[in-house]
Amino acid sequence: MTAESITSARTDRIPWAAMAGIIATVTVFAVAQGLTYPLLSFILERQGTTSGLIGLSAAMTPLGFILSAPFIPALSQCLGGARLAILCSILAALTLITIAWMQDIWAWMPLRFLLGFFANPLYVISETWLISITPAPRRGRIMGLYSSIVSGGFAIGPLSLGLTGTEGWPPFMIGITAFVLCGLIVLAVAARLPEMPNEGEATSVGGFVVLAPLLLFAVFTAAAFEQILLSLFAVYGAALGSAEGRIASLITCFIAGNAALQIFLGRVAERFGSTRMMLFCVLACLAGCLLLPSVFTTWLIWPLLFVWGGVSFGIYTLSLIQLGERFTGQALIAGNAAFALVWGIGGIVGSPATGLAMQLVGHHGLPLSLGLLSCVLAVFLMAGKWRG
Repeated sequence: MTAESITSARTDRIPWAAMAGIIATVTVFAVAQGLTYPLLSFILERQGTTSGLIGLSAAMTPLGFILSAPFIPALSQCLGGARLAILCSILAALTLITIAWMQDIWAWMPLRFLLGFFANPLYVISETWLISITPAPRRGRIMGLYSSIVSGGFAIGPLSLGLTGTEGWPPFMIGITAFVLCGLIVLAVAARLPEMPNEGEATSVGGFVVLAPLLLFAVFTAAAFEQILLSLFAVYGAALGSAEGRIASLITCFIAGNAALQIFLGRVAERFGSTRMMLFCVLACLAGCLLLPSVFTTWLIWPLLFVWGGVSFGIYTLSLIQLGERFTGQALIAGNAAFALVWGIGGIVGSPATGLAMQLVGHHGLPLSLGLLSCVLAVFLMAGKWRG
């Protein structure tokens, strides 16, 4: 065996224990996050809260994501990734305990903001760790695995409400336990986790926006696509006369595609390149927008939504792959933080803008809005502007 082949074998070696710990950490956190959105909405609706206030309350969590993002690079360098992750897990658990205890919408506004503020660093740190330890030849499949498992965690959260119900402490205890378990997992694997990368010049979140604007627009598109479908597809389906049960099943099909197809997309990206696969996913999203009105009442809507879920979130998975291919060191941390910031913006902006479009042009405003986002990103990609 030559020296070159030995070096290659070493760089291809995967630290499975650390990787399993990282993915387990963010997955249980995703369970807690996926639980809180529907749980708190059910409680507020039961209290007679208006839909506008329920929406405003839900927006506090992504607002916390947005405002925490600029602080994460400096905090991770000052405290270390493991300490910051454990601290955020404890603070998130305490915040959810307070939410369960207060049961008041006006108290929940700042508390839900804090929940997003404390949750965001964990995602940023976990993704930075994962990209740092993943060998380049296997980055596609590993990031696909990560995205699939995290999506599954988000899906488990709402499903757990079927076991606990939405009243009293039991549903909150699932979320609180998940937050605590998250910190314990980090503590257990801390010795195997890599140091937060500190090579290169210090890069702020704003500085990364200048370095990679189009990459961040891709993340914005993925976030807006997911939030629009999850929040407004029920309105679209009701306008077409579909029953609530069918609409809920269709949304579940969308989420299932989201979770099931990421490993496949990542593996194909290793073979054909992440940029080419990004363009494929965007064009597939655009095709879905064009097909949706004509197939909604037919059986074809099921495979359409399954694939739509996979390729729309695949844009984010491929953005993570691109991030690992193009950036290292402190720029990598700033990039992950910028991803979180833009994801929060996409979550806040996408649904209200599409809701306004639906008010102006009717239910077709949903596929039109999604199609416009997909079309703009596709044009930039096909024009060869994948510099950011």
